[in-house]
Amino acid sequence: MCGDSMYMVIRKYTKIRSVADAARRAKSGIGQILRESHGFKSYYVLDGGEGVGIAVMIFEGRESANAANKKVLEIVQASLHDLHLGDPEIVSGEILVNIRSDQ
Repeated sequence: MCGDSMYMVIRKYTKIRSVADAARRAKSGIGQILRESHGFKSYYVLDGGEGVGIAVMIFEGRESANAANKKVLEIVQASLHDLHLGDPEIVSGEILVNIRSDQ
């Protein structure tokens, strides 16, 4: 176990026209929702190449992560629909190991 209980949600989109554009446009809307969400720790977006975009959210617990993920999916569908993201593959769970450079 990593000591402090944390929960991660990973959303994988596989047919994004421009991952960089999606990330740039999502940053403000999604960022605002996440910063206002109870238990929010961090958010990352990565370009997996060939239209694959992956978003990772880390929270203090499952309930806050699931609530925020629902809000994020609503924003993505409403404001990024022109990018034809489709439905993401979602994987989530408790973080069991957390190794940081400052430890």
